[in-house]
Amino acid sequence: MKSLFKKYYQDLFLGKRLFAGIGLCVTLFLFAFFLPWLGDLPYICFWVLVILFIVDLLLLYKAERTVFLRRELPERLSNGDDNQISIYIENFYSFSIRLGIIDEIPFQFQKRDLWFKSDLKPGEHKMITYSLRPTKRGEYLFGKVRLYAESPLRLISRRFNFGTDITIPVYPSFLQLRKYELMAASNRLTEIGIKKIRRIGHSLEFDQVKNYVKGDDYRTINWKATARKGDLMVNSYTDERAQHVYCVIDKSRAMKMPFEGLSLLDYAINASLVLLNVALIKEDKAGLITIGEKVGNIIPADRRPAHLGKIMEVLYLEKTRYLEANMEALHITIRRVLKQRSLIIFFTNFETVSALNRQLPSLKHIAKFHLLLVVFFENTAVKSISENPAKDVEGIYIKTIAEKFAYEKKSMVKELAKHGILSILTSPENLTVSVVNRYLAIKAQQKI
Repeated sequence: MKSLFKKYYQDLFLGKRLFAGIGLCVTLFLFAFFLPWLGDLPYICFWVLVILFIVDLLLLYKAERTVFLRRELPERLSNGDDNQISIYIENFYSFSIRLGIIDEIPFQFQKRDLWFKSDLKPGEHKMITYSLRPTKRGEYLFGKVRLYAESPLRLISRRFNFGTDITIPVYPSFLQLRKYELMAASNRLTEIGIKKIRRIGHSLEFDQVKNYVKGDDYRTINWKATARKGDLMVNSYTDERAQHVYCVIDKSRAMKMPFEGLSLLDYAINASLVLLNVALIKEDKAGLITIGEKVGNIIPADRRPAHLGKIMEVLYLEKTRYLEANMEALHITIRRVLKQRSLIIFFTNFETVSALNRQLPSLKHIAKFHLLLVVFFENTAVKSISENPAKDVEGIYIKTIAEKFAYEKKSMVKELAKHGILSILTSPENLTVSVVNRYLAIKAQQKI
């Protein structure tokens, strides 16, 4: 017994039933001083408790095969999404056990109550699943999984430690990326808000001559091919390909504002990843530029198979800066790097008209040579205040200020349009759908 305690004392935990039994024995010994008729009952209870304790100890520690646990983690986590974690457990004891499981998840999640309970019969196995939603990119350290097993006596519990410390990276939202890819492949994009855009006129990109089918435009009939084949033939057109699409991400202090746990920068990164993937599906070339107080990463537009992975690796490391974006440096970089007319989607944020006016000269210069689309965000807190009725004088004052800020946001859209610059004012949760819709509309209208 001594060697058993010495070997396993660190993993031995006393249960509530044992403490209750000890309390009962102490109470009986106290009452025995005043009630002699209790006789040897306190001693009997004490020795029964000791015997049950030893039996429970032997049941948990002397078995050759005990329990098995395996935690299944993905190779990487998706930022802003619910990531599924699984724990597989199996009971090799010859009796039923009650389990308590603690998974040492990374401190970034700030969860202190991740405790799972389960009962397993002999030879039974079970899968426990739960989800984690990271809100920051970077490395997350998972610790061990602690399993506490109790026999049917439930006087003590034995702790088992499974697994080792493992670091999992959190990447930009690749789950959202896959969702859009699957929806596009099954032609179900309308279910997530992507509109069907009516193509205006014909693209300059000729595809093929094909047989006429009901619904084809009569204006596309190829009379020479019809005469040669003796059957009605039409020209088929497709969207222009290999056009350059660049996402420019502002990582200055304006993008540090949080919304539902994620910063505006993370929303912009997730939306950029989806948009550039859609551009690659459309056979355009996708590129990326990041800008803070100086120009960050530059990835020239390309459409090679591994190009999207390269973009994701760059976005994984991006962080917000604490200074204002250097728009002059961005303008110079675009003039130097972009050799042909491109669609530039600039993700930024303006809270005041004066903030827009500071960047407007550089935006106007960029718009002279490229099709510029500026994407900035609604302040959802301000918007909700401006839309709700005021209840008192203080509420009227706050509502008036909120309406002023909301009006300024709308006036920014008009100011940009005055200079021929396209813009999107959207809430963070609708960012991806809004940007993809506008890109498809631009392609259909042949503006690039």
